[in-house]
Amino acid sequence: MFYEPKDGHGLPHDPFKAIVAPRPIAWVSSLSTEGVANLAPYSFFNAVADAPPMLMISSSPVPSNEDKDTLTNILNSGEFVVHIVPHAMRDAMNATSGSYPHNDDEFKRAGLEKAPSSIVAPPRIADAPIAMECRHHIDVGFPGQNGVRGYHVIFGEVVGIHIADEVLVDGILDVTKYKPLARLGYKDYSTVRDVFSLDRPKV
Repeated sequence: MFYEPKDGHGLPHDPFKAIVAPRPIAWVSSLSTEGVANLAPYSFFNAVADAPPMLMISSSPVPSNEDKDTLTNILNSGEFVVHIVPHAMRDAMNATSGSYPHNDDEFKRAGLEKAPSSIVAPPRIADAPIAMECRHHIDVGFPGQNGVRGYHVIFGEVVGIHIADEVLVDGILDVTKYKPLARLGYKDYSTVRDVFSLDRPKV
């Protein structure tokens, strides 16, 4: 089949997210201006540079056409923490994905313990194997359609990285020790369990 997104796909569900998959999940903590912690997962996320380390998360507006708390908090404070979701914490991650009232503390809702960050103000998830403390660098607003506001992309510089000792093997990060979760299309997820290496061609 072929379709132009502007004309619709004619399928029961939009296949775009299933096509661009698997996508890593950023589990983002931030702080409101009132000092309330917020925690939410984002699957439009990736690393975009490594010197200095930079990453991006993309946030859609909520059904009321307002910005999500995470985006508001980051734009107000300039700080956030990105965690990588391990397979063992999939249910806690899912519990934080709801559209809860403003200033609802998702750490408490999901039964997660907070730990202080080293550089930024937002707390991190104490038991997460990876936590990256970030400062807002730039943000880009995308155009919307059909009267709905567009996505908003935040680029952040990673200023501090926490790695659990148990996921390091001989000085190498072993993802099979925590099995990071990835987002597929529809309601589907995947877990990284198998790893293989390839050498680049020598030219």
